[in-house]
Amino acid sequence: MKILVTGIAGFIGFHLAQRLAERGDEVIGIDNLNDYYDVRLKYARLAELGFAFAGTPGATPTMGAAPPSTAPTGTTPSSTRANLRFRLLDIADAEAMRDFFADERPDRVCHLAAQAGVRYSLMNPGSYVQSNVVGFLNILEGCRHNGVGHLVYASTSSVYGLNEQMPFNTAHPVEHPVTIYAATKKSNELFAHTYSHLFGLPTTGLRFFTVYGPWGRPDMALFLFTQRILRNEPIDVYNNGNMKRDFTYVDDIVEGVIRCLDRPAAPDPAWDPKAPSPAASSAPYRVYNIGNGNPAGLMDYIEALESALGRTAVKNYMPMQPGDVPATWADTTDLQRDTGYAPSTPITVGVKRFVDWYLRHYQPVS
Repeated sequence: MKILVTGIAGFIGFHLAQRLAERGDEVIGIDNLNDYYDVRLKYARLAELGFAFAGTPGATPTMGAAPPSTAPTGTTPSSTRANLRFRLLDIADAEAMRDFFADERPDRVCHLAAQAGVRYSLMNPGSYVQSNVVGFLNILEGCRHNGVGHLVYASTSSVYGLNEQMPFNTAHPVEHPVTIYAATKKSNELFAHTYSHLFGLPTTGLRFFTVYGPWGRPDMALFLFTQRILRNEPIDVYNNGNMKRDFTYVDDIVEGVIRCLDRPAAPDPAWDPKAPSPAASSAPYRVYNIGNGNPAGLMDYIEALESALGRTAVKNYMPMQPGDVPATWADTTDLQRDTGYAPSTPITVGVKRFVDWYLRHYQPVS
């Protein structure tokens, strides 16, 4: 298939593009390469995928490689994978997205591009509306008008907001988000259902739960903790460490995304409009949780990191931050039933793989 991956220079998009290209799909990836976090990491991911403009030509790409002096233009083929291409493109640019879809006409779309981060949304809400609302509408319009057979898009566990009923189930109401980021992602699910109902576009939303692993984002806890421990700096531990997260290793996430991509959403014949399930519809629409299904305590996560680094963290215990929730826990029963999804990476293994990657690509400070 010809598959569009938006956010290809991002954490999950990078891993997904690798897997799809390896299995033989034709992959076209887009990204706007914004500077929400160190853009050198995004260029390094692209270099790993074989795009010659990233880093220093002919050199082994590292996190320290400077971006090119001018941004890449047009569509760039990978130098290592004949079935992989990249294009610099902002999903919030309606005209450019219309032209792109008309030119490429992908069979399926995996939409991962978004303004990420929970805490940043408190400071810069407008960027979330542009990317996560306006950009998502442009994706839906491109799919609608160009015969896309299935749209899989990233939602988030953050939509559960104030809900404290565990584990989080897609049958639960999600009307009480506590961040602007979560509100924009909930809006994506509503827009997707409307397009599935009005235009018959198959859509599947995936509520990601705390994804971690090699090439992860610098604003995520595992990256920040690793960086600070290696610098002999204290780490901030919120809610005095009384936090649980459904930490999910990136390879398990990518496997689940691909299983969903290969299974276009269909109308649910058992869907009852008098007792409507929010996770399905009479339209070709689905929403799934995609997580590990086995939450771990934050202190256990830190202990796994300390073991992998061979160092003990100095912990600065802090109160809960605005927008945080004390626990997340994914009920993935329906995803397992429908796709065979079965995450298998324990945090001790996943954290060790992250540390091995980090030490290879960054110069640790001792």
